[in-house]
Amino acid sequence: MPHRTLHLFRKGLRLHDNPTLLGALESSSVVFLVYVLDRAFEEEAMRVGFLQWRFLLQSLLDLRGRLSAVGSRLYVLQGSHRAVLRELVVRWRITQISFDLETEPHHVALQRELGEMAQELGLTVHTCVAHTLYDPRRIIDANGGEAPLTYKKFLRVVSVIGEPDKPVRDITAEDFQRCYSPEEVECEQHCIPSLSELGLDGSDEAQAEVLWPGGETHALQRLHKHLESQGWVQNSKPQAVPNSLWPNTTGLSPYFSFGCLSVRTFYHTLSRVYARARNHALPPVALQGQVLWREFFYTAAAHTPNFTRMEGNPICLQIRWNHDPDALQKWRTAQTGFPWIDAIMTQLRQEGWIHHLSRHAVACFLTRGDLWISWEEGMKVFEEYLLDADYSVNAGNWLWLSASAFFHQYNRIFCPVRFGRRTDPEGRYIRKYVPVLKNFPSRFIYEPWSAPEEVQLQAGCIIGEDYPFPMVCHAEASERNLALMKEARSCQENTAKLTRGQIPPHSPKNLRRSLCCSLKVMFPEQITEETPSVYSLEPRFGEKRLDFQ
Repeated sequence: MPHRTLHLFRKGLRLHDNPTLLGALESSSVVFLVYVLDRAFEEEAMRVGFLQWRFLLQSLLDLRGRLSAVGSRLYVLQGSHRAVLRELVVRWRITQISFDLETEPHHVALQRELGEMAQELGLTVHTCVAHTLYDPRRIIDANGGEAPLTYKKFLRVVSVIGEPDKPVRDITAEDFQRCYSPEEVECEQHCIPSLSELGLDGSDEAQAEVLWPGGETHALQRLHKHLESQGWVQNSKPQAVPNSLWPNTTGLSPYFSFGCLSVRTFYHTLSRVYARARNHALPPVALQGQVLWREFFYTAAAHTPNFTRMEGNPICLQIRWNHDPDALQKWRTAQTGFPWIDAIMTQLRQEGWIHHLSRHAVACFLTRGDLWISWEEGMKVFEEYLLDADYSVNAGNWLWLSASAFFHQYNRIFCPVRFGRRTDPEGRYIRKYVPVLKNFPSRFIYEPWSAPEEVQLQAGCIIGEDYPFPMVCHAEASERNLALMKEARSCQENTAKLTRGQIPPHSPKNLRRSLCCSLKVMFPEQITEETPSVYSLEPRFGEKRLDFQ
């Protein structure tokens, strides 16, 4: 007998490649589509800022419109998942509940509660994995019950598993003609609330231009724009310009994070583009490689206890970071005295996005580079501001960038002056996001403290009054911190070895050859030993400069 199904949207806010919803429609005569806006659940698990709430509400409005276009509707209710769903199950005489399976601890706990409720009420449960290319549990099982903790080993495991499943078909009006969605009398509790109704005030953020409107419609438009033009994607990933005034990457990460865009759709669209192109870059530089890094962090997080913390995290170096709330606040509020760092943090707060190399720079500055403050503190700030803040990827990147796990070339430290100047010598990025410095000559824009007093007067900005002096001496701080990191790693060699291997200590040629050997199994028609595009890190203490991803 066909079910009366309640489908719970969480991250999969889309109608393309939604296997859980498609399965629910195929097994049901009636389906109710529900999103529970459970603020306590969301904010207990992660810091959720104004921009993320705005993106979510925009995504829900878009989903409601797309469902209406195919003859269905979306119910949005506020409250705890357990209380709201229990009441709806009884009211709507539900026999089946469906939802995507997630891997983060807070979602796993919710899934356990939903399973218990279903068992108590005699409901069938229908679930699928739809937020990642692979089910992380399958990768862990294929690796002998352990998560692969190096990217190279991860690639070997997935090469044995094979290509990810292809996307399922789009959901159309025909699906809702066979399985209808009853329409209750419109009431306030079913409406999508506004930001003001949620009591959210982001005065600074609200004034900035909305560069990433939420929703599946915008996600698919971006996908088409960036990937269907072969000339853009066939050779390499976007040029790495961290201080560009306009996003020069795909800009799809927020849509992956909220599930407005299917990662499988993205991956297999890339495969089709690559199949039509003669040349493209080698993972991890190629776009498919970037997606596989996402899978790597999801898999590691799914099997590692306390993945978002240092204490109790078996793969993380235990480091005595400084506890300095004042320094943390200066970094957070763009008052470090280093214009490039402050410009990045301003863009982050206003727009909810920064280039991945900019993320590397401010993370290095906060942790092992200059301030020696715990990566956990930086992770929390990114959680609050980044539109694409993601439990697994955000924590994984902070573990990496702080050299607490995964990354072992800890002597490669970003210079907060020279790196930005190399790609934007005129300082246009700084002039936009730190406008108090906009009148400085280019030669002083990255180091305004070095400008003579008359230059500062002409620029209308006195360093120490209108803009702060640098909060640290980079050369001294980075040298001191390098010694501290070296000591920490020498005392914890066994922990460091757990995640060593992504960047073996070979020559660049041998590095490329090593990656090619493991990747040709997965991409036999695509992989060559061409030189990948890379970003540059500052050399330390007279060492020969090397470029690594």
